[in-house]
Amino acid sequence: QVQLVESGGGLVQAGGSLRLSCAASGRTFSTYAMGWFRQAPGKERELGATISSDGSTNYANSVKGRFTIYRDYAKNMVYLQMNSLKPEDTAVYYCAAGVNIATLQSGYWGQGTQVTVSS
Repeated sequence: QVQLVESGGGLVQAGGSLRLSCAASGRTFSTYAMGWFRQAPGKERELGATISSDGSTNYANSVKGRFTIYRDYAKNMVYLQMNSLKPEDTAVYYCAAGVNIATLQSGYWGQGTQVTVSS
């Protein structure tokens, strides 16, 4: 069982930065793949970034070059550093954990944190 708690969302102006944090419980955190998803009002949930158990990362084209996902194995934390934010980044951001990248969406989820980017 894995429990995830996100934090770090808020209101920021376009061009600004935010860092989201995801605190994970469970002794097997290091073996899980992790990801950040987001869902904007009226839109489907979309994948933002993933990081595998070995630290390999992958990004959606919409965030590539602006967002960085990384994890701290000692602290059971996953982060999403978001730079050069745009109004279209406004969404609820969710942290997810799964046995591997392919099973992220059927794994564990946090409650979400709101990110609002003003123009």
